[in-house]
Amino acid sequence: MRTPGADVAERKKGRGGTAAVRVQLARLIWLAAVVCALFLAVGALLIALDANQDNVLVSFVLDVADVVDLNVFSRDNGIFTFAGADAATKSALANWGLGAVAYLVVGRILERLVRP
Repeated sequence: MRTPGADVAERKKGRGGTAAVRVQLARLIWLAAVVCALFLAVGALLIALDANQDNVLVSFVLDVADVVDLNVFSRDNGIFTFAGADAATKSALANWGLGAVAYLVVGRILERLVRP
C-alpha cells in the first residue's frame, strides 16, 4: 500500500532529476559562450599585437576565431569596416570585440532561460 507522502516524494525526485539536467545544460551553454568570446577576444589581441601568424598556437586561435565569428563579426567583412592604415587591426578589434560581447550577452540570456 502506498502512502500519500510517497507520491509527493516521487514527483519531487522526478523534478529534481530534470532540474539537475537543466542546471548542467545551462552551465554547458554558458561555458560554450565564454569559450567563444575568449577566442574572439584573444584573436583580436593577437591581431592588435601583430603576432607571428606562422606560429601554430597563434594560427590555431585565429582560425577558431574566424569560425566562431559567424561571418556577422568577421574581421574582413563584418559590421564595421575600416580603410587606411591599420584597417585590419581596427576591424579585428571592433568586430571581434563586439562579437565577444554578443556571445556573452546571448550566452547569459540562454543560460538564464534554461536554468530552473
